[in-house]
Amino acid sequence: MSRIRYGAAALAAVAFLLTGCSGGGDSSSGAASDAAAPAPAMQEQAPAVGSAGGSAEGSAEGSAGGSARDAKAAAGGNGKQGDLKLGQADRSIVYTSELIVEAKDVTVAADRAKEIVSGAGGYVAQERSDFYAGDEHSPGSGQWVIVFKVPPDRYAGVLAQLGRDLGVRKSMRQNSEDVTEEVADVASRVKSAEAALGQFRTLLSKADKIGEIMEIEREISSRESELESLQARQKALEGQTGMGTVTLTLFPQPGASPSPPAKKQEDTPGFLAGLRAGWNALSTATGVTLTVVGVLLPWIAVAAALWLAGREIARRVRRRRPPAPPAPAAPRPPVRTPVYAPGPGQAPGDEPE
Repeated sequence: MSRIRYGAAALAAVAFLLTGCSGGGDSSSGAASDAAAPAPAMQEQAPAVGSAGGSAEGSAEGSAGGSARDAKAAAGGNGKQGDLKLGQADRSIVYTSELIVEAKDVTVAADRAKEIVSGAGGYVAQERSDFYAGDEHSPGSGQWVIVFKVPPDRYAGVLAQLGRDLGVRKSMRQNSEDVTEEVADVASRVKSAEAALGQFRTLLSKADKIGEIMEIEREISSRESELESLQARQKALEGQTGMGTVTLTLFPQPGASPSPPAKKQEDTPGFLAGLRAGWNALSTATGVTLTVVGVLLPWIAVAAALWLAGREIARRVRRRRPPAPPAPAAPRPPVRTPVYAPGPGQAPGDEPE
């Protein structure tokens, strides 16, 4: 019996050792696979960077995966424990609603709605109104559509007050979407992308070969585009979760005119009607003339300035030009000197006095 006991104890010890060795091998192989996973991705995207780039991307992606997993775990992935850690105030929820109300006076109701939302800390994001005045054949019709942005903590109260104080509530649709995990995931990806971008910039400052520099610059450009896209998505989520959206549509109640019909002024024929028509024509002609003068005035001013400048330049050119030489005088005819012939009894050379 003692031999059987000793044999059973030995078998149990061997089985325990084998189980421990297999568990350690699995954990070590899993850790090795996790550590080596980012390396092929780096080799595909930036082969010229080398082992330094691979280590940079591997560390960045490892931190991204870890932070994303931590964020998802914090978002409530572990049942009651997650729900206790993450309360209603910590969740990111997108609130949207559509409210249709019939009011006696649509203009007054719209002003009242703006007062309610403004008092709650909200604002008007978009507004559109379409009204058609009625006549003796058809009643007036129209609608007023206003898109409000309301703080989440005042969202329910504002929605109830709008449906109660403006008139008769015809319909209301509400929608809420929990985007806590998406917000946490985008935030972690932005953080890891910024870290990876910083590491690539460090590698760029240490690179000394043209091929490595070009490869790292391409990788930096790609990572910057990815980071900008993530930041845009993060900003959009902040806008959606930071303020609830209420789309209010106001209709006039049956029998109520949205706006008083405009009175048509009828002109009676006669002197006053002709005088009014002449005055209107004169006003129109004066307006058209002034418009034409206003259009031509800049062109006239520019043309006058150019003409004056050209005139001044021409005057200076004429002043600097040397004067023309005088025309040569006509040749004078030769003066003939009279020849004295000595008379009888005079010697040659004796001239009369």
